[in-house]
Amino acid sequence: MRVIFSGGGTLGSVTPLLAVSEALSEKEPGSEFLWVGTADGPERETVERYSLGFRAIASGRLRRFWTWSNLLTPFLVLKGLFDALSLLRKWKPDVVVSAGGFVAVPVVWAAWLLRIPAHIHQMDWRPGLANRLAAPFSRSVSVVFEKSASDFPRKKVKVTGNPVRREILNGDASVARERFGLEIGTPVVLVLGGGTGALNLNLLAADAAPEICRRAQILHLTGKGKHDGLPAVLGRYRRSDFFGEEMGHAFAAADLVVTRAGMGTLTELAALGKPAVAVPIPGSHQEENARFFADNGAAMYFDESTGGAALAEAVDGLLADSERLARMSEAARAIGGRDAAQAVADMISELAARRT
Repeated sequence: MRVIFSGGGTLGSVTPLLAVSEALSEKEPGSEFLWVGTADGPERETVERYSLGFRAIASGRLRRFWTWSNLLTPFLVLKGLFDALSLLRKWKPDVVVSAGGFVAVPVVWAAWLLRIPAHIHQMDWRPGLANRLAAPFSRSVSVVFEKSASDFPRKKVKVTGNPVRREILNGDASVARERFGLEIGTPVVLVLGGGTGALNLNLLAADAAPEICRRAQILHLTGKGKHDGLPAVLGRYRRSDFFGEEMGHAFAAADLVVTRAGMGTLTELAALGKPAVAVPIPGSHQEENARFFADNGAAMYFDESTGGAALAEAVDGLLADSERLARMSEAARAIGGRDAAQAVADMISELAARRT
């Protein structure tokens, strides 16, 4: 079976599909995979670490605020469509798979034009624009939440949960302590700025760090190029631009995670039973993701506008309440699941079988 995965610009649409590629490799030995992403996003480095081939195509993105670059978006999308048509004709995939991201939209459209079946995976509580544009041209859709099933045609959709990579599930806290120089016996707060970095969250965490470090140690993933003004190592504070294989180990060592509210990260935390402080991007779909986890007791919802002192107080309060952390961990595990990758892989295999 030959499968093209597509997504990028951020890692949110990438990591679940990497988990699916692992499941497909076991289910369909000898399968070939190719990733189609952006030229300048963070996905190439992550994808190539999984030994998947990578091709970049033109990608347009419609921003929510006014910028002259929005005028170029239709032309970039059209260029991406021609790039995708050429690539799909040459590579001849059996299935195209996307979990969102604007680079994937022309790939799914091209697949439809060439009568190649496409599968869409919907992670977030509310479908983003990219999946809304691509879903009508797909043959099947997997969703994380029961509620999301109503956003797509009933005959196409199946609730699967969100796939999680094996390296996330198999992390080792002792490896993290050795690799990052962490103290034994002192709580670890993992701060995730995301694959492309969340500057506001990074600054918020840096502001809160001196107070948090009175009780705990901080391991801060900033994202590449998003660490200006942040110390590399200061007492109990340590930062890194990017985690590869270290990500699973960092998760294993964490007692509490402070993170943006992308569903990829939140569902990884749920699968691991990690309590979280979810800091969504204001005015985005992440607010609904964070609210769902908070309402189910798996996370604390935090508004970034309240500032670093409030974040330090929230983190300190959680670390001081071991019973609440345990309840949050249990609630997270109730949301998470570990068989989603196999469920999505089954749907993709079924599409390929129907085509042949």
